[in-house]
Amino acid sequence: MVLELTPEQQAFKKSVERFAREVVAPRAAAIDESGDYPLDVMRAAGARGLLGITIPHAWGGSGLDCVSYALAIEAIARASATVAVALSVSTSLVAELIAHAGSERQKQQWLRALARGEAIGAFALSEIDAGTDAANQKTRATKSGGRYRITGRKVWVANADAASVAIVFASTRPDARSHGVTAFLVPMDTPGVTRSARADSLGVRGLGCQDLELDVTVGDAAVLGPVDEGFRLAMWALRGGRVAIAAQALGIGEAALDEAIAYAKRREVFGQPIASYQAIQWMLADMATELGAARMLTWKAAASKDRQDKDMVDASMAKLAASEAAHRAADKAMQILASAGYRRGSTVERLFRDVRATEIYQGTSEAQRMIIAASILTNS
Repeated sequence: MVLELTPEQQAFKKSVERFAREVVAPRAAAIDESGDYPLDVMRAAGARGLLGITIPHAWGGSGLDCVSYALAIEAIARASATVAVALSVSTSLVAELIAHAGSERQKQQWLRALARGEAIGAFALSEIDAGTDAANQKTRATKSGGRYRITGRKVWVANADAASVAIVFASTRPDARSHGVTAFLVPMDTPGVTRSARADSLGVRGLGCQDLELDVTVGDAAVLGPVDEGFRLAMWALRGGRVAIAAQALGIGEAALDEAIAYAKRREVFGQPIASYQAIQWMLADMATELGAARMLTWKAAASKDRQDKDMVDASMAKLAASEAAHRAADKAMQILASAGYRRGSTVERLFRDVRATEIYQGTSEAQRMIIAASILTNS
């Protein structure tokens, strides 16, 4: 088993780290403070191919593997969790799903623009009563005269503030639950799409989350993939999304470790740096070890996606391990920095708020444990 990155992956990783350091990091604090969607940074990332890493060359992407994509998301999240997840939503949940299930016409219309960052994508699955139970869709799509009328409300739609297109999931057979959900490509300027005011949040501020009120009419050409197969497509997309969220969590955790190491080396107590005390050393050791283990799970899940393995358990394990390891890392960093970290506006304070979301969105830790448990009980 080879656990080393290829020379190409290492070179790509360095190029993304440079972009994150020079372009993303200087904007991170301001994005968090204002809560404004970082469209300028997204455009800059798109110009460098970072919104189409896994999209084939034929459709304007870089045609790279999922491991390279995970490396990129981790590097960007180390600078800004908000930019990392905004990229992952537009890429993993929207562009990759169009590449996977879209018609030639849909690809022509959206895929190149998404891959180049000329368009931003949103993923409208969640509802008030459809979070972990995503099949419980109350949004309805009723067909009449060759057209669908979609009515309902979607909540916490990331990227909605700047999105050009949203993948909207709606029930086409309400009695069938997961076997009666259809995915639709809905341009955000379609009459009948009403965006709420931007939602505020504890962390990952600036993600452009809005609720969508929908009363729109679309034709058959808007249907993404087969009718009534939308739930399966959503689960396919979320598998890749969970690999990206695992990578995002790793980036946040590594940033927390960076802050803790730097502070431990310069902060002196009783005449010596606190890094010389065993209590601090053990916290740093635990942080590094747990993040390193989660990274191996994340790379394994990314490689599994590249092989098109159908089992979702690798992605669930990676997201669970990485998000919880990163949470512990941010918590320990806060403890090491003490009042210097607890102060509003410190980097560790931002990381502490940002990391919590990784255990919630795209499937809570509890949902990941359900998936993992079902897999091991079925296969043992």
